[in-house]
Amino acid sequence: MGHDVPMSKKIDAALKDLKKALNKHAEAVGGRTVSLKKSQRASARVAAAATAYAEAVHAKSGLGNPFADVLEPGLEATTLASLSAERDKLAKSLTGPIETQNAAG
Repeated sequence: MGHDVPMSKKIDAALKDLKKALNKHAEAVGGRTVSLKKSQRASARVAAAATAYAEAVHAKSGLGNPFADVLEPGLEATTLASLSAERDKLAKSLTGPIETQNAAG
């Protein structure tokens, strides 16, 4: 479905650039060794290509950014909230009043 409908030239060009950037990124981070400089450069190209794609989609259709819900990899929000609460509880117990012992007279 949709393969017989011609795509906007700007969206098609942005899609090709995004695919190329993703392939370069995969090459940069998928090998045995990962060069920090190359991977950062590749990540920046992916971000720029994704932005260009989202802008082309918005210009043509008025739709929002298709990447808006993409999150940073890592822990889920509920896990982060739980860990933060535990950290705060520990900090309170460690920084509360310090009991002193009376010296034996």
